[in-house]
Amino acid sequence: MKPRDAKEVEEAVCWAVSDGKALEVVGQGSKRAIGRPSQTDLTLDLSSLTGVSMYEPEELVLSARAGTPLSEIEALLDERGQQLAFEPMDYGPLLGGEAGKGTLGGAIATNLSGPRRIKAGAARDHFLGLSAVTGRGETIKSGGRVVKNVTGYDLCKLLAGSWGTLAAMTDVTIKVLPKPETEATVLIEGLDDKRACAAMAAAMGSPYDVSGAAHLPDHVASWFDGLPKPEAATALRLEGFAPSVASRKESLAALMKPFGSVAILEENDSRALWRSIRDVKPFTVEAARTRPLWRISVPPARGHEISATITPAAQMFYDWAGGLIWVAMPFPDEPGAAAVREAVAAIGGHATLIRASASLRASLDVFQPEPAPLAALSKRVKESFDPQGVLNPGRMWAGV
Repeated sequence: MKPRDAKEVEEAVCWAVSDGKALEVVGQGSKRAIGRPSQTDLTLDLSSLTGVSMYEPEELVLSARAGTPLSEIEALLDERGQQLAFEPMDYGPLLGGEAGKGTLGGAIATNLSGPRRIKAGAARDHFLGLSAVTGRGETIKSGGRVVKNVTGYDLCKLLAGSWGTLAAMTDVTIKVLPKPETEATVLIEGLDDKRACAAMAAAMGSPYDVSGAAHLPDHVASWFDGLPKPEAATALRLEGFAPSVASRKESLAALMKPFGSVAILEENDSRALWRSIRDVKPFTVEAARTRPLWRISVPPARGHEISATITPAAQMFYDWAGGLIWVAMPFPDEPGAAAVREAVAAIGGHATLIRASASLRASLDVFQPEPAPLAALSKRVKESFDPQGVLNPGRMWAGV
């Protein structure tokens, strides 16, 4: 089912409700392989809902239909020296698909965020307003065109990260921000995971306004773009006006010298490096594409402990100053779910199985299992928005 506008989306959902059908909600399908396998009768394809309906650069606000490709929005913003500050990653190559297929609605529905998350926040923090059709077949609107625009319950925050299980978004309004004039990256070379986390903590606690902090161990470093050597590197990004970046990179380099040898990446190499970090490039290459892939979020100061508790054969690297860890397990038919869940439970945090076969995703908890009280609340919210389980049933948790 491929509706052409919001009214046809409402009609499609109403038909599904009346006929007892379940719908898989997709845009361009770049993240279709994340979550439990589809348990639906038909696909509700929102890829025809495209186009920017309102863009006011002076007010830093943009509205677009939910199926609008992110690449189109980013190109439009770039013309006016602006950007999506939450730096959404491109899941396409990671899941064996094409690059550049992500949509604005998909970014919001999955609450995407890239390396700048530690400074600018995730997609939900830039999400101002929406129009959507709930699983009841009712069109709802929430939010507006400014940050402080909510009276009552903030539906934007609820739908961000709901993976299309509560409502099918048709129009989205977001906040945009000025694009930095330039950037540079300070590299500390040859650190182990524990020392790297300490260096990143020191950088984040400094006054130098670090907008990206990642550690790339030696076993994956050769796959990243922009690095001068194929060895372990701890990367710290600085963005802003050229004179500010020039001053801050020298000061940050001096601060990092006690940790190890320091190098500087200038603008072009820095952009290439952070683009490959954002899109998890080491695990998009053909040799790694069959490996089950986990996305683990933990307290940054304890991120290095993950490597000591999961099998040594796993490949991994760290983003968000150690708070986000991408882990590729060694065997296609063994995702190591027990080891990952045990490690996360010991440290505190959550883990999502991003890539695995359909049979594995059907037999495991793909998203972090919820404690019983929270699971009951999630189920009540789902029943409130979608009492018949019409929209993406069971995608996040079985029976929800």
